Amino acid sequence: MYNVIEYGAVGDGTTNDTAAVQAAIDACARAGGGRVVLPGGRTFRTGTVTLRSHVELHIEHGATLAGSPDFADYTVHFGGVVLNDGNTQWGKTPTTVLLNAEGAENIAVTGAGTIDGAGRHFVLSDNGYIYTMDERRPFTVYFRDCRNVTFRDVSIVDGAVWTLRLSLCDDVLIHGIRIHNDLKTPNSDAIDLDCCRRVRISDCDIVAGDDAICLKTCLEHTREATDEERVCEDVTVTGCTITTTSSALILGVEAQTPIRNVVFSSCVIRNSARGIAVRLAEGGDIENVLFSDIVIETRFFHEGWWGRGEPIAIMAVPWRDRCGTIRNVRVRNVLCRSENGVLVHAQQPGAIEDIVLEGVRVEIDRWSRWEGGHGDFRPRRAEDFPKMPTDAFRLENASRVQLRDCEVVWAKRPEDGRHALYAENCPGLTNRDFRGEAAHPERGQEPVVIA
Repeated sequence: MYNVIEYGAVGDGTTNDTAAVQAAIDACARAGGGRVVLPGGRTFRTGTVTLRSHVELHIEHGATLAGSPDFADYTVHFGGVVLNDGNTQWGKTPTTVLLNAEGAENIAVTGAGTIDGAGRHFVLSDNGYIYTMDERRPFTVYFRDCRNVTFRDVSIVDGAVWTLRLSLCDDVLIHGIRIHNDLKTPNSDAIDLDCCRRVRISDCDIVAGDDAICLKTCLEHTREATDEERVCEDVTVTGCTITTTSSALILGVEAQTPIRNVVFSSCVIRNSARGIAVRLAEGGDIENVLFSDIVIETRFFHEGWWGRGEPIAIMAVPWRDRCGTIRNVRVRNVLCRSENGVLVHAQQPGAIEDIVLEGVRVEIDRWSRWEGGHGDFRPRRAEDFPKMPTDAFRLENASRVQLRDCEVVWAKRPEDGRHALYAENCPGLTNRDFRGEAAHPERGQEPVVIA
């Protein structure tokens, strides 16, 4: 065991302990591996710390690894930056990282202590519902090209930008962690899996400003690689509780290469802008995805946050020039209370096919201060917020969709409410045991409209 105190760490929350913590990690790695301990009852303020192969960083109960408010303390920089609008501009402003690893294997972050991402130190202004952030803000954790990675039991708080980002990592276990970010911090995604394979996420509690668990294949890691080298695949997520100001469980938006073979199950989503989302905007395909046994509550938020209260959103709308295909998606045994309905939408025919919605109950209610009657198709070059009446299920330009044992209930009947089911240009649509009426049958609205 390598105690960071023995390498000169003070742990008073104000002293810069970067060198001491790094020295303990390096000594452990030189000896062939082991456990580096941050002892309880202390706060260790650091800039960038790099984890080495065969090292477990163990943060004891009551201990905190706290990100420095000083940019000069962050020594690992990246050429791309995630901007406040969610776009990534490669090479604009360097971003940094608190806990770093690259090309490592058999590494772990464990213990009941806390990693503090220091997001509050990088707020430029509070705009009421969303902050404006300094673009240099650090990733809390960013591991790249690593193998056999474990995160267990730790709490991560106040992430400044993507909180736990894993890129090009294989054989990953994330179990029992807590991520609690400020809900007004943009881009403070909780867990981002970028070109990762064989990942298991279980029993996590997440509060995040922006996407909670997001699967991606980002441009900076796919531009010079084949599809087989840079995919995101073989991922399971189970037993998580989630609150977010954007999407709770999402595949995309960044998908240059395939995302496939993914299972989400037994999760509870509360007070979020979008529940489960398959959001394709780039050229990679998304296929073979299962969602099951999920409880969802979604609502409207300020337009600074993506999502318009859809409990389920399966969307193929190009961001730049082209869009791949979404196929073989199954959604089963899902209970939804939401301010908007289920949306399956492709901008062009042929981009969404073979979708099954089974045992999905949608209760439309309204309780937030924001108005309905609009969609949200960001990111794209066309209109971001088109007028769109609220249908409990809305299907557009999707092939071979199956609805089985689905139900619609209107707890409130908003003025913009319309049909229980609206389907337009959906060849091969099948509908079995669908239940529910239109929002306003007295206006002559039909419960089911297939155009």
